[in-house]
Amino acid sequence: MSSEPGIPTLDQLRVLVTVVDVGSFAGAARKLNRATSVISYTIANLEAQLGVRLFDRESTRKPQLTDAGRMVLGEARLVGSGIDALRAKTKGLLQGLESELHVVLDTFLPKERVVDALTAFFATFPTVSLHLSIETLGAVTQLVMSRRASIGVSGPLDTMDGIERIAIGAVRLVPVAAATHPLALAGRNPPGAGRAHIQLVLTDRSPLTEGRDFAVMSSRTWRLADVASKHMLLAAGIGWGYMPEPMVRDDLAAGRLVLLDMPDAPSGDYAMHAIHRSDTLPGPAAAWLIERLRTQTPDAVSTG
Repeated sequence: MSSEPGIPTLDQLRVLVTVVDVGSFAGAARKLNRATSVISYTIANLEAQLGVRLFDRESTRKPQLTDAGRMVLGEARLVGSGIDALRAKTKGLLQGLESELHVVLDTFLPKERVVDALTAFFATFPTVSLHLSIETLGAVTQLVMSRRASIGVSGPLDTMDGIERIAIGAVRLVPVAAATHPLALAGRNPPGAGRAHIQLVLTDRSPLTEGRDFAVMSSRTWRLADVASKHMLLAAGIGWGYMPEPMVRDDLAAGRLVLLDMPDAPSGDYAMHAIHRSDTLPGPAAAWLIERLRTQTPDAVSTG
């Protein structure tokens, strides 16, 4: 036999998969509405092209795959599923569905809401490739403005020209510190107490809010680029700061963090909006995802 296998056709591979799935050449013939002799001829041609025996026809009446046949079957299934995915994506394009979607989310959007929305998105649009970024403050809007993301979920920035905003609820921000922190040990703090301690503050990696501070009470600040670092340093007792309540709920319940009683630093709602460029309407998948975020069930919203 030749050491260089030929190129099988898609039809030959589909016939192979069908024979294995139904368990016989005759069954494959019935399913594919062909004569049994045609099925046998197709498999024989496939074996000749590949230069290997796919079925052991001698030791049993029922066709049994050889070792080479099992390998070829696995590859044939991959080719078939790839063709099916190609056809599904092409059908989606013909219907106006995006082939891929770039999404950027504010780091404060609770993970349960993210998981709920994206799990449902995958089930509804399995052919759409998703590219996900997580950013803070103005960096979300900047990615949408620069067209590097089609849609985003942004916090409460001022209205900007060229950006459409759809309200999708809010997340509660609470002032917290480690249980060993002086502000936690004090119980009720007098006005201005927070100014004497390091406040951990998220910094904006975009120029959209350059020079602006949000809920900064202390002149002593550590600026952090991501909320995970802020969470870590809060738990270490290095400073105090605002965090999304769902993100620290377990820490509060376990006593690792304490909700601070500070009259001049109360808890507050962080409004969230789905955003897109005004000159670019969201496609079907993007519009669906925005609507999912807007209408999430109370459980998905309240549990974070």
